[in-house]
Amino acid sequence: MKQIKYKNLFIKIVFIILFLLILTLFLFWQNNAITINKLKYRNEQISDDFKGFKILQISDLHNKEFGDSQKNLIKKTNEINPDVIFITGDIIDSRRTSVDELYIAMNYVKEAVKIAPVYYVSGNHEFRSGFYNQIKLEMEKAGAHVLDNSSSEITLGKSAISIIGLSDITFTLKSHKNINLQKDIEEKLSSLMDSNNFSILLSHRPELISSYTSAKVDMVFSGHAHGGQIRLPFIGGLIAPDQGLFPKYTEGLYVYNNTSLIVSRGLGNSLFPFRIFNRPELVVVTLDN
Repeated sequence: MKQIKYKNLFIKIVFIILFLLILTLFLFWQNNAITINKLKYRNEQISDDFKGFKILQISDLHNKEFGDSQKNLIKKTNEINPDVIFITGDIIDSRRTSVDELYIAMNYVKEAVKIAPVYYVSGNHEFRSGFYNQIKLEMEKAGAHVLDNSSSEITLGKSAISIIGLSDITFTLKSHKNINLQKDIEEKLSSLMDSNNFSILLSHRPELISSYTSAKVDMVFSGHAHGGQIRLPFIGGLIAPDQGLFPKYTEGLYVYNNTSLIVSRGLGNSLFPFRIFNRPELVVVTLDN
């Protein structure tokens, strides 16, 4: 009887060990194996000069390292060979990143600018870090375009696209506690937009889509939602910052009126340390007319 009892106990222990091993390998794969989401975006406003123009979106890195000195992330970027790279906030994590660890994220930026022009906007974690001025300085030293409530143009042939960037709303709320946020965003966008150009907005937060739509922005790149962190079949993401349970905007393309919103699932993690059925994502958008 004792032999049978010990044998059953041994089988249970082996089963538990195997289960934990498989779970560990699964979580490691889910949190480190980068996937590429390719989208083709058609709009009659896009000129022939920009037909086939390739955009790579990087979002919510949270200072995560993909291989030594970001070699895996840089390799993926080289393989994609984009015409432009958009970084849409939370490049660091305010809970785990000190100013001395900023080099982890910057290792990617310093190599990315050699591949294509880089445009960057802040996220809520940059604000919460307390050292955003240093982040901004390092981004500019690396050669990235920092769009703090400002705009730029990409010109090809005789055509141009306006690239607009909004600082994360936490910067605004700090200095204006009783502000009408939607009105403020619409006014900022109106002052930055060129009505003659197709407009692309970089803004960290997808839940502010109504403000972007009211301002008649053509296209928006956002992140922040982390894909809902845990994704389930037929349900999608379970929870996202500032959207709560079963968030509406977690990944891919959403179209409202004449505004197209693209939401990246992002690359890193913050408060919750794991992604489940929600691998780190690079978004690649090719323009067409």
